[in-house]
Amino acid sequence: MIVYEVNLQVDSIAADEYAEWLEPHIEQILEIEGFQGAEWFVCDADDGKAHWSIRYHLDSRESLENYQKNYAPALIKEGLDRFGKYLTSNRRVMVLKN
Repeated sequence: MIVYEVNLQVDSIAADEYAEWLEPHIEQILEIEGFQGAEWFVCDADDGKAHWSIRYHLDSRESLENYQKNYAPALIKEGLDRFGKYLTSNRRVMVLKN
């Protein structure tokens, strides 16, 4: 199993609107072959921003590579075009240790 984690920090002024956009965005990603589910975590922080971590579960590294090559650039651009000035993010990939 592969976990693709997206960590987001959103200015409070845009957090509600971004959350409304993010929910169907996650659903759209889950329709891509290889994605098996997602969890949306609210992270503790006291800097006045919303801190969220989305953890997508994929069936294989190949599915992740397909997503990163064929889908991610346009999906990431869509979010940045709408919310880029309110948003910072980072990503990481994790593999479950056997």
